[in-house]
Amino acid sequence: MKKLKISKYQLIFKVLFWLALGVSYVAAILPQDIAPTIGSLSDKAHHVFAFIVLGLLLRLAYPLKYWQGLLILVGYGIFIELSQYFTPNRMAEVKDVLADLLGSFIGLKLYSYIKRVI
Repeated sequence: MKKLKISKYQLIFKVLFWLALGVSYVAAILPQDIAPTIGSLSDKAHHVFAFIVLGLLLRLAYPLKYWQGLLILVGYGIFIELSQYFTPNRMAEVKDVLADLLGSFIGLKLYSYIKRVI
């Protein structure tokens, strides 16, 4: 069976990564009463899910080492929390950064699994 070349689709993954990054930032800084939700998931679950997607797309789009991707995503999570500090009806929380870290870890590791399978 022929293996799929992920690098062939890097441009698409780059576009998807930057789109996901922009959407996640806008969703994170919208006032809480108009911010989008996914079903009845908690705020922390939203963070984990968003960073799983971002972690996977980041590794698919760019040839980064695991630790580089983790630093980028944790830095982004901290940036979101700093932005929320200045957003009405939002609160900056350390627990959100920890949820971002967990999602980043899962998304970046998921890439390793997908690369082995594909």
